[in-house]
Amino acid sequence: MGSGSDTSKRQRAGEFALIERYFAPLAAQAEGTFGLHNDAAVLPVAAGERLIATVDTMIQGRHFLDCPPDLVARKLLRVNLSDLAAMGAEPFGYLLASAWPLDIEEDWIAEFSRGLAADQAIYGIGLYGGDTTGTPGPMTLSLTAFGKVAAGEGVLDRGSVAAGDDFYVTGTIGDAWLGLLALRGELEGLDADSRASLIGRYRLPEPRMAAGRALLTEGLARSALDVSDGLAADLGHLLEASGVGAEIELAAVPVGEAARAALALRQLPPQALLSGGDDYELLFAAPPDRRDAVAALSRRLGLPIARIGRARAERGLVVRGADGAEVALEKPGWTHF
Repeated sequence: MGSGSDTSKRQRAGEFALIERYFAPLAAQAEGTFGLHNDAAVLPVAAGERLIATVDTMIQGRHFLDCPPDLVARKLLRVNLSDLAAMGAEPFGYLLASAWPLDIEEDWIAEFSRGLAADQAIYGIGLYGGDTTGTPGPMTLSLTAFGKVAAGEGVLDRGSVAAGDDFYVTGTIGDAWLGLLALRGELEGLDADSRASLIGRYRLPEPRMAAGRALLTEGLARSALDVSDGLAADLGHLLEASGVGAEIELAAVPVGEAARAALALRQLPPQALLSGGDDYELLFAAPPDRRDAVAALSRRLGLPIARIGRARAERGLVVRGADGAEVALEKPGWTHF
């Protein structure tokens, strides 16, 4: 991991000692990393393969609150893996750039590295390098993840939705946003199990790697992305890129029991869940003749996949309630500015 030019004095082991102690072990099984002693790595992409890359940044106080270090690390990694899943890629490694507060305790960094190690074992990936520095500002963590697809496979892109396609979403929607509300103290009175479930969804998303890979390799989907900014906002990204519109059935959007309890407590309408971010479920479009195959995939993976609407030639997003009337959304979703 590159040294840069940081000369700040820190109240813990020095930069190179931190790298050797906590991050070099994460690269031990990744061929081409040279034990993180070089400033660059050799990525294992063979002839006939294409490299897929994505990057995401998390800033303390904006993207994570008072959260255990291992879960911060795992969420940082998983939100990037979710991007790879949305393109149908197979992940193999990542780069990590970390700007640690000057007063951070070394135990925090140690626990952070243990979180990365836990998920490396789950997803079969390794650390290929990065950069480590100190900052007087908030902790800033940036991770670049790498995946591969065969040259002839293509990818699931955002611009291939056709009018008449079905829209599907994996898992349930809105849990992570409600988990954030719980952490902010805005769901007082919610039962303990529901609260823990929602906070867990916010802190530790589940990237749908197997589903994304199958959607591509089995030719089930035309286009996909992961729901990070809110279902309505992210669906809007697909529609804009593809030049089509959509009609969504609100009652078909999958909602978990904990989310229903939270909505009832706050007296919020169900459409509020369409604007909440951080779910990291897959939203994808598939031709109508793939319905049986998508249902079979859902059963095989043990993963709920709900058909929530369809694409149409007329531009714009329409959400309909159970009575068929159009439902207004207060806001489309999360924005970074």
